[in-house]
Amino acid sequence: MTYQEKKSIVSLISVILIFASYCLYMYPRYPAGGLESIETFRYWGSFVLILTLVSIIVHIIISIIFNIVFRLTTREKEPAFADELDKLIELKANRNSFFVFIIGFLVAMGSLLIFQPSQLMFIILIISGFISDVTGSITKLYHYRKGV
Repeated sequence: MTYQEKKSIVSLISVILIFASYCLYMYPRYPAGGLESIETFRYWGSFVLILTLVSIIVHIIISIIFNIVFRLTTREKEPAFADELDKLIELKANRNSFFVFIIGFLVAMGSLLIFQPSQLMFIILIISGFISDVTGSITKLYHYRKGV
């Protein structure tokens, strides 16, 4: 298994663990007020912002730990540059990831159009962000294993 395949698997697992653990952490903190109260909007706003910040920081930490463990176990250095194949796979992963997020964004806006509660919009946006991240990691893993 190559460095890129291992890195994609670690990224996929970390995305799932970060999202699941953060949702379990935030679920008990859901405000008890009405669906359209200011506290509910504040909750969802803080949910998205903190999830984004925590996700970025934890991804950086996991990437550093992965590189250290990879170097210690294989006695190889991580690739210092990305070749044309790496760039092509990265572009395809980003395309698929953005496509999934845009669909989720449109569905979230459509939920407002058909008079659904605004919290449903936030839930759809958060889930589409998670699925787009997973899609990007799976796309990378698929193309590194099967080719472009």
